[in-house]
Amino acid sequence: MDNGCIRANIKEGLKVGIVLKQDQRTGKITQGVVMRILTNSSTHPHGIKVQLTNGQVGRVKEIYSKDEE
Repeated sequence: MDNGCIRANIKEGLKVGIVLKQDQRTGKITQGVVMRILTNSSTHPHGIKVQLTNGQVGRVKEIYSKDEE
C-alpha cells in the first residue's frame, strides 16, 4: 500500500480504498477504481479526493497494487 495523501501516487484506473463522506466516523473502506481525481493540490492530510467508476466520491485511504484483487 502507498500513501493516499499524495496526488502523484494516484492515477486514473488504479484500484483504491476510499472513505465516503457518510463513513468518515466509522472509517469504513469502499473499494473501487479511480475514474477522476478531484483534489487539485499535490497533497492533502486526509487523503486525495477521487470519484470512482461507480460514481462514489471519497478520500483515498488505501492504494492497491494492480495485480492485487
